[in-house]
Amino acid sequence: MTPDRLRAALAGAPGPDWLDTALRHVAAEPDTVARYFPAAARRCGRHDLPDAPGWSADEAARALLLVALPADRAAGQVEQVYRYGDAAEKRAVLKALPLLPIDDAGVPLLHDAIRTNDTRLVAAALGPYARHLAADAWRQAVLKCVFIGVPLAVVADLDDRADGELATMLAALAAERHAAGRQLPADATALLDRLTIREA
Repeated sequence: MTPDRLRAALAGAPGPDWLDTALRHVAAEPDTVARYFPAAARRCGRHDLPDAPGWSADEAARALLLVALPADRAAGQVEQVYRYGDAAEKRAVLKALPLLPIDDAGVPLLHDAIRTNDTRLVAAALGPYARHLAADAWRQAVLKCVFIGVPLAVVADLDDRADGELATMLAALAAERHAAGRQLPADATALLDRLTIREA
């Protein structure tokens, strides 16, 4: 997803004048993002965007507000709006991270989201920006998805990053569940099968 695609997907959404004004103000006065960020849902709506699959109008508007921040202020402001945001605002921050010039400064936010049991936050944390997660933290995050029922389809670069160590972890979990008369979810079983064949 790109900022241009998000902006195009918002065409016809409520509050275009509000968003234009907000973007200008945030670019000129970065601290104002704290005021505009929470208001995005009320001004732009919460409906899903057909032209931006997986994004809602408020998420897209919030991502654009973060993109409008001056590069030298982005990391600090992003951390602030995440820390003080509700679950929907945190999700928007996580989804916006790949669009921002912050290198790996957003990794602590991923760790925070992954520690929760909020399936939507965990899913958002494992999007494209999760490439910045260290391998061990990423494997644990994938395992967390299996535990709390987040579909593995949301994990960016899953097949590229999955390795023998993740296969070992999944196999141990499968054995644990089998002993308890339970099974791994179908997507985790399929991943384990793929890894077993690949590592053989």
